Amino acid sequence: QVQLVESGGGLVQAGASLRLSCAASGRTFSRYAMGWFRQAPGKEREFVAASSWTLSTTLYADPVKGRFTMSRDNAKNTVYLQMNNLKLEDTAVYYCAAGGVVLRTYKEYPYWGQGTQVTVSS
Repeated sequence: QVQLVESGGGLVQAGASLRLSCAASGRTFSRYAMGWFRQAPGKEREFVAASSWTLSTTLYADPVKGRFTMSRDNAKNTVYLQMNNLKLEDTAVYYCAAGGVVLRTYKEYPYWGQGTQVTVSS
C-alpha cells in the first residue's frame, strides 16, 4: 500500500511558479506509477501529468505540456510537480495519486493524497 501526503499549493499571480510535493510511503511504493490530477469547481477531475516512480515513463496533458514538469527526490521519497508560467485556467485542487500503471484515467489510481489548492489570479 501507498500513503501520500501532498503540499505546495497556494495563491499566486499569473506567470508565477509553484512546486507541488507528494511524499510517498509504503512497503513497495517505488513500484507504483505517480499521477497528478486537478479538479476545478463544477468540472470533472482531469489528468495533468503522470510518471513511473523512476520517471522512465512520463505523460503530460496538452494544456500543461512545456510548463509543468515532474521530478523526484529519492532521499525524501517525494515526487514533485513544477508548475511554471501559471495561467488563470490552472486554478484547481491538485491531487497526487499512485497506481500500478502510468495512465491518464484517474479511476485507475487507488491511492490519493488529500489535495492542495492552487489559485492563480491576475
